[in-house]
Amino acid sequence: MQINGCSAVVTGAASGLGAATAAALSDAGAQVVGFDLATGWERAGAPPTGVTPVGGDVTSAADVGAALGIASGLAPLRLAVNCAGIGTAGRVLSRKGPHDLDAFTRTISVNLVGTFNVLRLAAEAIAATEPVDDQGQRGVIVNTASIAAFDGQIGQIAYSASKGGVVGMTLPAARDLAQFGIRVMTIAPGILDTPMMAGVAEEFRVALAANIPFPQRFGRPEEYAGLVLSIAAQDYLNGEVIRLDGSLRMPPR
Repeated sequence: MQINGCSAVVTGAASGLGAATAAALSDAGAQVVGFDLATGWERAGAPPTGVTPVGGDVTSAADVGAALGIASGLAPLRLAVNCAGIGTAGRVLSRKGPHDLDAFTRTISVNLVGTFNVLRLAAEAIAATEPVDDQGQRGVIVNTASIAAFDGQIGQIAYSASKGGVVGMTLPAARDLAQFGIRVMTIAPGILDTPMMAGVAEEFRVALAANIPFPQRFGRPEEYAGLVLSIAAQDYLNGEVIRLDGSLRMPPR
């Protein structure tokens, strides 16, 4: 699928994976709407060149619908990338008692329900466009899981559950949307050098990187963005989860 001349929506676009992806898509010729919380855009300042910033919450149907409407008004919507997400730490049971239910629910709401909200509404918008080839292809939706969906560590119960749900949606979503010519793919990153990792002490960063077989370093947001571009270009990729992790398998802690 050609990116040049289409529009795309990227969630979590004010920083990290979303910012790198929005910039890469814009460089490839797409009209990009970067969707993030208004506070996220306030912290980020000016968006990447060619990216239209839109504030909103991925769990809000109205907010997501408005962003998709803006994108569809720029050019035919062909691509949606879900990068928005939050993390939380907590054991099922600790010395402080059982895991906080509100924290668990919030993580599921943003990471899983928010991803599904964008998925369902983006699918509706993409399905309304004309096919781009004789196979009836209309677009692709890329979701973000995590290797925590498979190798969840101690204290990651909420995060792992939310990302495991994203993995579980991938194949049925691809099957549901096949009749509309819409592909669905998921990327499961390992340890990427995002703003979330910026505050980690250098000695801890070195220890984390030492567990990665090869390359023995953190992944880069630009590598995630490059994989999104590759997924868009490879029409036969559908209904699959790709680990982007340097073959890392996380230990229990």
